[in-house]
Formats: sequence, structure tokens, C-alpha cells
Amino acid sequence: MLTLLNLLSAVALLVWGTHIVRTGIMRVYGADLRRVLSRSVEKKPMAFLAGIGVTALVQSSNATTLLVTSFVAQNLVGLTPALVVILGADVGTALMARILTFDLSWLSPLFIFFGVVFFLGRKQTRAGQLGRASIGLGLILLALQLIVAAAAPITQASGVKVLFSSLTGDVMLDALIGAVFAIISYSSLAAVLITATLTATGVISFKVALCLVIGANLGSGLLAMLNNSTSNAAGKRVALGSLLFKFIGSLMVLPFVDLLAEWLAKLPVSDEELVIFFHVFYNLIRCLIMVPFAEPMAALCKRLIREEPENDLRLKPKHLDTSSLDTPALALANAARETLRMGDVLEQMLATFGKVIHGELREDREIRRLDDDVDVLYTAIKLYLAQMPKEDLPEEDSRRWAEIIEMALNLEQSGDILERMSGDVADKSLSARRAFSVEGMQELDAQLELLTSNLRLSLSVFLSRDLTSAKRLRRSKHRFRITNRRYSHAHVDRLHQHNVQSIETSSLHLGLLGDMKRLNSLFCAVAYSVLEQADDDKDDE
Repeated sequence: MLTLLNLLSAVALLVWGTHIVRTGIMRVYGADLRRVLSRSVEKKPMAFLAGIGVTALVQSSNATTLLVTSFVAQNLVGLTPALVVILGADVGTALMARILTFDLSWLSPLFIFFGVVFFLGRKQTRAGQLGRASIGLGLILLALQLIVAAAAPITQASGVKVLFSSLTGDVMLDALIGAVFAIISYSSLAAVLITATLTATGVISFKVALCLVIGANLGSGLLAMLNNSTSNAAGKRVALGSLLFKFIGSLMVLPFVDLLAEWLAKLPVSDEELVIFFHVFYNLIRCLIMVPFAEPMAALCKRLIREEPENDLRLKPKHLDTSSLDTPALALANAARETLRMGDVLEQMLATFGKVIHGELREDREIRRLDDDVDVLYTAIKLYLAQMPKEDLPEEDSRRWAEIIEMALNLEQSGDILERMSGDVADKSLSARRAFSVEGMQELDAQLELLTSNLRLSLSVFLSRDLTSAKRLRRSKHRFRITNRRYSHAHVDRLHQHNVQSIETSSLHLGLLGDMKRLNSLFCAVAYSVLEQADDDKDDE
């Protein structure tokens, strides 16, 4: 039992090592890798090579698949070039399997030692993230040693031999078991390496090993389908195309497994090496054959998975791509873009509120709906940023993280204030058939116009972090407060003059001016964070 646990823990360590390498590389070079993929899709050969190169760096075809799927889901890349990139990724992960099976055990302690030194010493820098990737490489090499060491005694157990002896007949059953094993281990690499070890110790025949390898490749396609089950139709098509390519490849080669096993067995190479070589060349030949058929496959996938009708009219997040979380700069940019969408909704709320104070009572419902949209976006941004803890980010990204969450919170609170203001106008003024005085209406319109202008400027400052714009926003805030105070005094003067309309709407009018003042403060808060940061940078110099 202990030996089996050792094997399972070694497989888990292998999967964890690939995850660490992927996150480390993506945090340092994620933006560059995405740029390479997005620029290489015009020509099939370049797309194929880009898939190989990116997968070799991130140590996972699943990671490349997630990147490409996110592009397709956002309509940044067509389905046909995306499928070509995925075919290249399959070759890339097979090549890495071959490289990792070389005797590189002496590198494992070096990678881990220097990786820990750099990661702990300079955690929030580029060197620290490269140290993280180095730790992952060291863990991968260590895990491979542990897998071989743990598998050896297991393969000698009589019960295990009896279990694997059942894998000597049906090629389809053997391939299915290989697929299941790849899904359970969350890595076709682990499945292939353990298959090679079992073959070297004579537990399974060479023919069965080939079937398991083919099945492991099919299992990685099924795994991609599971990972993208919650994606939109465009993302699901990428995973389906990859799965169908793997399925067709397995159907093409499985009938000839006996001939392949007999022919390959004659080569002067050990069975363990032959399994790895078969894995590499099977993927290389399969993918090269499939590249010309990427366009027909894309058409088939579009026919099988149609665009789902949009029944829910509520606003939904558009830019919060979870595959970007490994690249903080990109993830923060996505969150900032979604925050700008909150600002756009809030601008609509201001425009709609202007209609409410002019007597269009039905628009109050529209404001409540828009506030619900603001709440949906705020919740999505908050949960998205929570997946990338602030303390794990470089200093610059950590500051941007705080700015985004603060801006989103201010906009969410502004939406709540506007919703309450609209409700107050509908309840206290319109329902009692009371109207603001002409002067009072002009003052409210002027304040709304200033609020809209300051909101737009604040969104510009939030996006650009420009010092000149931040100073202009700060001055606009002060001018708004002066104007607000002047309008409050003017309203009191109208009360002194016994203006009937002003008397009837006095509490509502002054309450709206106070709420607008709070809105203005929330909009302009971003200016102070930008200016404070500039002062801190000067002090550091």
C-alpha cells in the first residue's frame, strides 16, 4: 500500500511540477507568448511551429489549448488557425516527453536549489518567477525518478501482474484504459512515462504499451473538452476539434498496432525508449497529416456546436479571461477593461437619472436594471482579482491590483447611490405630483453634466494613470464642490423668497445635491491614488 501511495505521490509531484513551470513562465513571458500566438496564426506553418514552441516553454499542451481557446472565445483568432496551433501543441508536448526521459537526474537538485534561492530572495521580480519555473523543472525531473523507483516494486507484485495481464487482447479496451489513466492523472505525459516503465519491466507487452500511449493522447483531448465545458460555443469548438483529430488519429493507427509492434520490436532499441519514440512520431505524423484538414474540421465543429441564443439580456463580463490569471499584467488589464465597462453603465445611469428628474417615471426601472448590471460586473471583477492574491504579485502589479479593486468598489457604491436617488425622486416628487422649480431643475441638470464629465475624466485617469489628467480631475472635484455649495445657498434663498415649488421639494433637492457631492468624491478618488503614487516615486528617487 505504501509503495502505491509513493507512486501516486510521484505522479502528483510531476503534475504539480508542470503547473509550477507553467505559472512561472506565464508570469514572466505570458504576454509575449500570447503575442507570438496571436501573430503566428495567419499562415499554417507558423501557427504549427508557434504551438510547438509555446508548449515546449510552458510544459503543457493543456496550457496552450487554454490560451488559444481564450483567443477564439473572444473572437481574436479564427477557429481554423487555432486548430493548427493545437496540433503543434500536441507535437510540442510529445517532444518534451522525450527530452525529459533523458538522464537529467543530476540537474534536479541544481534546479531546485537555485530556484528556491531566487524565488525566496526576489519573489516579486522577474528573476523570482524564473526561479519558480526552475523549481518546477527540478520537481519534474525528481518526479520522473520517483515514478521509476516506485513503479519497479509494484510491477513485481503478483496481483499487479494478474491485473495487467488482462490488457493483452482488445486494442480498443487498452486504448480506453490509457485515456482514462491520462484523465485521472491530469497529464498524458505521466500516463506515457508510466507506460514506458511498465513496458521496461515486462509487466505489459509492447503492443499493449502502444495502445495505452494512443489512448493517453485521446485522453488529453477528453481532458480539454472537460476543461472547456463552461466556455462559450467558440471555445468548445476548439476543444472538440482537437478531440476529433485525436480520435481520427487513433482510429487510423489502432488497426495496425500488431504490425507496428512487430516491426518496431526489431529495432535495436529498448522497449522503454521505443514507447517514447512511438509517442513522439505518432503525434508528429498524425498532426502533420491533419494540418491540411484544419479548415474542414473547423466547419464541422461549427456545424456540431452552434451559437447558443442569448436569452439572458443582463450584462455579463466580457474580458475576465481565467487563462490570463497566470500572467498578472494581462489579468489586471482584463480586470481594468471590465471596470471601464462598469463606468460605461454608470454613465448610462446618470443619463437615465436626468430623465427621471424631468418627470419620466418609468425610467426608474431602467436605473434599477442598470444598477443590477453594475453589481454583476463588480462581483465578477472582485472574484476574478481574488484568484490572484495581492501578496504574490510584483510591487507594480500589486499597486494596480489595489487601484482596480478600489475603483470597482467606488463605481459599485455610486450605482447604489444613483438607484436610491432615483427612488427618492419617484417617491417624494413625482408620486405627489410635485415638480422642481425652474431654477432648481437647471441646477440639478448642471450638476449632472459636471458629474458625467468628471466620471469620464476619472475613467481616463484610471486607465492612463496620467499625472496631468489626475491634477485636472482634482481641480474639477474642487470646482464641483464650490458649485454644489453655491446651489445649496441659492436654494435656501428661494425658500426665503417663499418659492412654493422650492418649499415642496426642499428636502429632496438638498438631499440630491448632497448625494451628488458624494458621487463626485467617489468618481474623483482615483486622482489622489495616482498623485500619491507619483509623490512616493519621487521620494524613492
